[in-house]
Amino acid sequence: MPGSWSEVEIRAIVEDYFAMLQAEINGINYNKTAHRRKLIQQLNSRSHGSIERKHQNISAVLIEMGCPYISGYKPLGNYQRKLFPDIISEMLGDSILLIDSIAADAESAVEIPTIESILDVLVSPPEPITPHEKQIALERPRFKSKVNYLAREAANSALGSAGERFILNYEHARLIYLGKENLADRVERISETKGDQAGFDILSFDDTGKDRYIEVKTTKYGKQTPFFISSNELDFSKKNSENYHLYRLFQFRKEPKLFTLPGYLENNFRLAATTFRAECV
Repeated sequence: MPGSWSEVEIRAIVEDYFAMLQAEINGINYNKTAHRRKLIQQLNSRSHGSIERKHQNISAVLIEMGCPYISGYKPLGNYQRKLFPDIISEMLGDSILLIDSIAADAESAVEIPTIESILDVLVSPPEPITPHEKQIALERPRFKSKVNYLAREAANSALGSAGERFILNYEHARLIYLGKENLADRVERISETKGDQAGFDILSFDDTGKDRYIEVKTTKYGKQTPFFISSNELDFSKKNSENYHLYRLFQFRKEPKLFTLPGYLENNFRLAATTFRAECV
C-alpha cells in the first residue's frame, strides 16, 4: 500500500493541477477524469480517490496563498505538512503564465451571465464543518504571498456591480414568483442610491413585506472561496441580524450559483482578521 507522497509525486500532481486551473481560468474545457488517468501513470500506484483528495489538498493550500482553486475540487485542509505547501509555493512562483492569468482574471470585467431561469441558481450553503475539521483549520499554517489575488478579485468593482445587478434581477423574479409584484417594484440597490456606507447592498422583502437587507458577495471562482467584509458590514449584520441576509454568488463567469445565509455574519462564517476574510463553515 503506498505511503506518504514523495516529492516527485507531489510535483507531478501539482503540475497537472496547475494545467487544469490554467484551462479553467482561460475558459478552456478539460476532462478531470482524463487528467487523473494520465497522471496515475506517473504515480506510485495511487488510486483515483487518493489523487482526487490530493487535488483537494492543493485547493486548500492555494486558498491560503490567496489564489483561486479549481471549482470541482473542494478544499480539503488535512494534508501532509512536510514538503507539500513549500513545493506548491515554489512551483506557483515559477508558473509565470498561470500567475499572469490569475492576475488578469482577478481584475477583468465580467458580463452578467444569461441563464434560462434565474431562480434556479439557488443552491444549499456549504455544510458546517465538524469540531475536528475546525481544529484542523485552526492549526493549519497561514502562508504569506506577495499578492492576494482573492482580495484583488474582491476589490474588482466591475465584478461587484455585476453581481449586485444580477441579485437585483433575482429578487425581482423571486418576489414576482411569490405573487408580490408590488414588493418587486420596490426592490432597491442601496449601494447605488445611498452608497457603500449603508452597510448592505440591496433592500428587498420577504413574502410578508418585512425588509430584507442583502449583502452581495460575488466571485468567479468556487463555492468555498473566502470573501472579504468590512467592519461596517459586520456591525450592520449584528445590529440588523433579524433582517440581514448574505447572498454569495459564485462561479459567476458562466454558470452562476447562489447560496444565502441569514443573520449575523459571525454566526455563519469563521472570520479571519484581515479586513475580515469570511471562510465557509
